[in-house]
Amino acid sequence: MEESNRQKKIASVLQSDLVDVLQTSASQNGMRGILISVTKVTVTVDLSIAKVYLSIFPNTDAKTLLNGIRENAPLIKHEISQRTRHQLRRMPSLQFFIDDSLEYIDQIDRSLKGLDNPLKNPDSLEKRKKK
Repeated sequence: MEESNRQKKIASVLQSDLVDVLQTSASQNGMRGILISVTKVTVTVDLSIAKVYLSIFPNTDAKTLLNGIRENAPLIKHEISQRTRHQLRRMPSLQFFIDDSLEYIDQIDRSLKGLDNPLKNPDSLEKRKKK
């Protein structure tokens, strides 16, 4: 089902404000060298839930950072609602997810270039291992 114009507008407002909030809090908390970008925001039809997809670099700290962001979701929601109080009547609840599409593309690229040959390294296909 295609998103309505209203959903797209709300998603773009949330995305731009989330970028500011997350990058500001990351720099204030001493996390230099960590890049958090909001790749996509989708809003449900009833405008009650916003799914936020984050790309975190370096990827080694992604799980711990995502857990920290999820724990601070009420504070982030409050900050966003203060910024958008004249644009939105009701702030949707935020759900955060890791966007791993760049890793997936990199893995496909490496496979196409022959760097990850599954015949030479059978451990690269863990899902297909026989048990």
